Amino acid sequence: MQFSNKQILQITYPVLISLLMEHLIGLTDTAYLGRVGEVELGASALAGVYYLVIYMLGFGFSVGAQVLIARRNGEQDYLKIGPVFTQGMLFLLLLAAVLFTLSNFYSPILLRHLIGSEDVYLATMKYIDWRVYGFFFSFTAVMFRAFYVGTTHTKILTANSVVMVLTNVVLNYILIFGKLGFPALGIAGAAIASSISEAVSVLFFIIYTWKKVDYKKYGLFRYEGVDFRMLGQILSVSVWVMIQHGIAFCGWFIFFIAVEHLGERPLAVTNIVRSISSFLFMFVNAFASTNSSLVSNLIGAGETEQVMKLCRRMVRICYYFVLPIALLFAVFPELVLRIYTDNQELVAASVPSLWVMLSSYLLAVPAFIFFFSVSGTGNTRIALIIDIVSIAVYVLYIFYIVIKMQPEIAVCWTTEYVYNIMILSSFYYIWKGNWRNKKI
Repeated sequence: MQFSNKQILQITYPVLISLLMEHLIGLTDTAYLGRVGEVELGASALAGVYYLVIYMLGFGFSVGAQVLIARRNGEQDYLKIGPVFTQGMLFLLLLAAVLFTLSNFYSPILLRHLIGSEDVYLATMKYIDWRVYGFFFSFTAVMFRAFYVGTTHTKILTANSVVMVLTNVVLNYILIFGKLGFPALGIAGAAIASSISEAVSVLFFIIYTWKKVDYKKYGLFRYEGVDFRMLGQILSVSVWVMIQHGIAFCGWFIFFIAVEHLGERPLAVTNIVRSISSFLFMFVNAFASTNSSLVSNLIGAGETEQVMKLCRRMVRICYYFVLPIALLFAVFPELVLRIYTDNQELVAASVPSLWVMLSSYLLAVPAFIFFFSVSGTGNTRIALIIDIVSIAVYVLYIFYIVIKMQPEIAVCWTTEYVYNIMILSSFYYIWKGNWRNKKI
């Protein structure tokens, strides 16, 4: 089993398009709220990252399930894929209910102590109060995504994402600004639009899978009760990814909280630069996620000697996409920044931070492709250890640079270099680590 560049692109392209479409949800939120006010723009950043910290617990579980699905797919043991999907779905719906309840009780208390500005706090809570309903839909959607990526049938992800984004863009316009007879809900409208668009995404997945997929081949849609043995098997892989993603986004949340204490303008700048960074990271994430699935397929087929070659090729292909875009953004920064705000002072203040962030992708591409590959081997505990150490160094750097020194916001963005350098240590594990005989 060898994957040519054409095959890699054929598998990655739908994943990339789906991620880019999903990114447009955040982009439209930021672009619309940037025209409402700087407080709303900054609050949407804090609320969005806070939501992602919780969401990543579910996403991390789906990554573990995806690794198992890919391994069974590589072994051509297709009937064992369905039980992984079903038990994973049951677990994620229960997790969504628990996190929804905890968030409603404790989010106001936690954020009240963390956010300095009263206006930013109130706007943040308006967003979160509605956004948490999305847990039920987004957690369901990530299991469908795990199934399609794990079985390398990724084309459906593109169509699904287009439907979700179009729904979000239209609802954002209607609910944020109060069109077609609806009241102008501002930041709360953005949260409602995002949650509804995720519900539409899930409905699309269900209908497509039922009508177009040979679900009997994979043993899908067969409920035989809760299988604690299967859940334990999935969790043995995914629990480390869940903790890993939760910790990673906690580090990012700490960064945003630290920046919020520098003022509303630095927070608004950070939200804009974060959105642009997220656009570039979609390319990295698409290639890294595909690489993780292909690594698991290669190991399942007994071809471990191809793993390092695949990783190097994936880094090279990813650079072909990321570097030209980053260079274009660096040369025409104001053109890009005006997508998010018509405030010229805010645009000018964002340019230095944008340049720092763009340059960090020289390290981010190889760092994340090798890092995701560690999860693809099934050794998610090692991935967690790498991430914990990286986040610890990252947070220490935030406390020293951002909180203690309180420099210009562009200097604060050098935190990206620190994290990427630490994550790049995963290269050594793929090169020399004991992963070749890992059974899952």
